Amino acid sequence: MNTGHVELARAQQERWESAYARHPQLHGSEPSAAAHRAAEAFGAAGIDDVLELGSGHGRDALFLARQGFSVHATDFSEAALDQLRHEAQREGLDDRVTAALHDVRDPLPPADATVNAVFANLLLNMAFSPSELRSLVAETHRVLRPGGLFVYAVWSTADPCSQHWKQLDNGLSMNDGFVGRFFAESLVAELGENWQLDDATPYDEGQRRMLRVTMTKPQKPQKLQPES
Repeated sequence: MNTGHVELARAQQERWESAYARHPQLHGSEPSAAAHRAAEAFGAAGIDDVLELGSGHGRDALFLARQGFSVHATDFSEAALDQLRHEAQREGLDDRVTAALHDVRDPLPPADATVNAVFANLLLNMAFSPSELRSLVAETHRVLRPGGLFVYAVWSTADPCSQHWKQLDNGLSMNDGFVGRFFAESLVAELGENWQLDDATPYDEGQRRMLRVTMTKPQKPQKLQPES
């Protein structure tokens, strides 16, 4: 990572940490539409444990836990995770929810092929360089078991608000000090290489135009048995 990317990452982490500290429950308590879709997809696949990346203060982690999933939530904001832990304990869900500080620019903690499902709402929109974004998706692929699911949601380039953000380098944009990336369907397809791309659906959530993506890590090719 070059110096500019390091400085940008550090500045964004500080900005998000401050935002969560100043505004508890920053994103509200209602789960995202993507979390509802993820619960359906994971349940249909018989999955009962989920790794959430970029959980924030936990509105989706708590929702998934209420649906019966065991959730390991990660974020790079300790203030957000403290709120998540407190709320999980208050609701009696702390046996279903664990939370760990982690920056997804670093390798994901799980070992290869040990995770059944990964969920990320708006995380991939954050201030990642193209190489960091590809690395994150590759890491998700690495930790998932064959047949495991990755459900993520992102802001779409079809969102009218994208036209009002200041354009930066590497496809990033900035608004009020926050830096992010709006996704075109072509980027979804690019990141879906080496995956089975099951679903890439545009939808509206509030005033935002979104894309919801479901991808499956392909099963390992079966070795042909020698003929007797």
